[in-house]
Amino acid sequence: MIFMEYNRANAVAYAKKWAYGRNPKYYDFSDLGGDCTNFASQCIYAGSGVMNYTTTYGWYYISVNNRAPAWTGVDELYRFLTTNRGAGPRAILTDLSQIQNGDIIQLQFTDKERFDHSPVVVDAGNRTPQSILVAAHSYDADCRPLSSYRYIKIRPLHITNVGE
Repeated sequence: MIFMEYNRANAVAYAKKWAYGRNPKYYDFSDLGGDCTNFASQCIYAGSGVMNYTTTYGWYYISVNNRAPAWTGVDELYRFLTTNRGAGPRAILTDLSQIQNGDIIQLQFTDKERFDHSPVVVDAGNRTPQSILVAAHSYDADCRPLSSYRYIKIRPLHITNVGE
């Protein structure tokens, strides 16, 4: 297995370009439960350039009807990133002190067990909720302070590398 560096600048540039728009190469899931993780996956892909085409447990997008659950599902993306041992991006669950531009911070809004939102870090600031700025879909935003969300829990995911 060859490991490549995650291109954080590319991920952030993509997030800023498409924060308030929709890339026509991808379906807009806004009316089907939300577009946040689809947008996060697009940003991660812009920084990694590698998809994982493993059926069911991979991370890929070919079309609206041919994609992995991890491409659009919040918890599924978490599972893929933190357990991936093949092609594509890999991440570790961390705390805010380790977060960098291009990482993902998943948010839980209710007391249910599932997480609800996957914003992309566009500026890590000094790694506090007040200084971390994110871009997102569903609740379209760019340079939104993490602290402006009303969340119960956060799940910071630091992308470590990309397997090829």
